[in-house]
Amino acid sequence: MKYYNLKDNQETVDFKTATIKSQGSQKGLFFPETIPQFDQEFITNLQLYSDEEIAFRCMKDLIGDEIPSEELKKIAAETVSFDIPLKKINEQISVLELFHGPTLAFKDVGARFMSRCLSYFLKDQDKKVTVLVATSGDTGGAVAHGFHHVAGINVVILYPKNRVSPVQEKQLTALGGNISALEVDGNFDDCQNLVKQAFSDKSINSELFLTSANSINIARWLPQQIYYLLALKQWQQQENTNPVIGVPSGNFGNICAGLLAYFRGLPAGHFIAACNENDVVPDYLKSNEYHPKKAVATLSNAMDVGDPSNFTRILELFGHQFEDLKNMISGYSVDDESTLKTITEVYEKYGYILDPHSAVAFTSLEQYLNENPGKKGFILGTAHPVKFPEAAEKAAHIRIDIPEALNDLMKKEKKTVEIHADFEELKRFLLNKNHEQ
Repeated sequence: MKYYNLKDNQETVDFKTATIKSQGSQKGLFFPETIPQFDQEFITNLQLYSDEEIAFRCMKDLIGDEIPSEELKKIAAETVSFDIPLKKINEQISVLELFHGPTLAFKDVGARFMSRCLSYFLKDQDKKVTVLVATSGDTGGAVAHGFHHVAGINVVILYPKNRVSPVQEKQLTALGGNISALEVDGNFDDCQNLVKQAFSDKSINSELFLTSANSINIARWLPQQIYYLLALKQWQQQENTNPVIGVPSGNFGNICAGLLAYFRGLPAGHFIAACNENDVVPDYLKSNEYHPKKAVATLSNAMDVGDPSNFTRILELFGHQFEDLKNMISGYSVDDESTLKTITEVYEKYGYILDPHSAVAFTSLEQYLNENPGKKGFILGTAHPVKFPEAAEKAAHIRIDIPEALNDLMKKEKKTVEIHADFEELKRFLLNKNHEQ
């Protein structure tokens, strides 16, 4: 399988190169040259396959022989080595719980897959690799955990000051070792822009072997298809209609993976891009005009993105045909007041506690189903409510206990370096860090 640069389609690379480079020239994202189709028998009979086999089959055609089958099976098994259950909230809406992994967030799937691919590809590399990543919340913890103590790899995480929850911050700042956290005086878009600048800076790249673990990286983005298949496996046992899928959407890597799976043959009735007050894509779906905005801070902070990187991949999937895209995706924008109201109502009616991101998805999907009677669907539960205790406890009026697995982590000291949203500061840190090796 080859991947081409969306900003320069003459630049084509294999999976290994795309994983290591993360992005192409002109900060372009890589995209598969062809979209391999799922075997129809496989899709129809998902319940006959183990989760590990589904994960392997999902990824095999996208990687080819660049990773031997036995090694890829091992990577796939480690990627889905925790429960990903589909649970009913009410008769119309279910939730795919993606927060049973080590950092209690959906990004554990992509981060575990990518860290293991990168470790395999770089096992004979002499030069130390720096994984540079921007996070609006959960990516940082998942990447930090996925790469912690991986030999030959340093991780540098940029996150916006005062815009991540206490649990999120501890997960990306307390591990130490080969993990460095930079607390940026700015928002997520500032962090993301700094990362993109670093990748295009010649002096940095002449000294460092730089790669990223954001969803711009195909090895983080592509494996997110896996849990859509695992959801369908469970959906087929409960329902006989194609589901409407509500996806909390910030940088749009998650919904983009689901759409890719749909183009490969995943049965889906419709997709909902569930956004908070950062409504660039919902606005686009109304007007066919894309206008990036400065991100605003919300309760669902992992979705505080004003210029989502992965939306360009979605446009490519649909051949830049607006009507086709609009027929398959509906966009909704949900404010903080509605988010809290939904958390309250869902807990009072159904005894289920949503985190703010999942609440945005629930509100959006419920609105779509009310407008389209007779349909059913599920949302992606992207994070455990304990990661956003103030919102969940304020709305549900109950105390959410921190899972035992996080007790030791929460006692650890936060270790960060504060920087301004200034590229020269980031550059100095990276080069100095490299000289310390």
